Amino acid sequence: MPAEIENINPNVYQKCNERETTVAEYDENIEDPFDEREIFDLIRNINDPEHPLTLEELHVVQKDLVKVNSEQNFVKINFTPTIPHCSMATLIGLSIRVKLLRSLPPRFKVEVEITPGTHASENAVNKQLADKERVAAALENSHLAEVINQCISHNLKL
Repeated sequence: MPAEIENINPNVYQKCNERETTVAEYDENIEDPFDEREIFDLIRNINDPEHPLTLEELHVVQKDLVKVNSEQNFVKINFTPTIPHCSMATLIGLSIRVKLLRSLPPRFKVEVEITPGTHASENAVNKQLADKERVAAALENSHLAEVINQCISHNLKL
């Protein structure tokens, strides 16, 4: 983490209500395809690497930026860094990607990208996040893996 926080006073937004579960979700005999809200619920509580806030509270992830095609086994997430020069963008993208890869069945192709026009280096970051070998190499770095695990844990850092 940088010695200095880049966005010292970010905007904080209200979290949405928890999704109500249905009987169908507990019945193994009923097909229950993944939807945008279910995927959003998986990533909304990821911790920001700089602030004791979630990505949802910072509007880095938003439900309307989640696309799911359960029939084609495809999930796409766009995320929006809080500032255009955020040095944590790759780490945030990796955290989202790792959370989904650990949570979803392996049949899903997961794509994580910066929302177009919201970051100065969006093409470079998107290229890194799309490269499976670079993602795997990043996760082999024990320090980076530890930071990602802290971000995706449910215990908020204080």
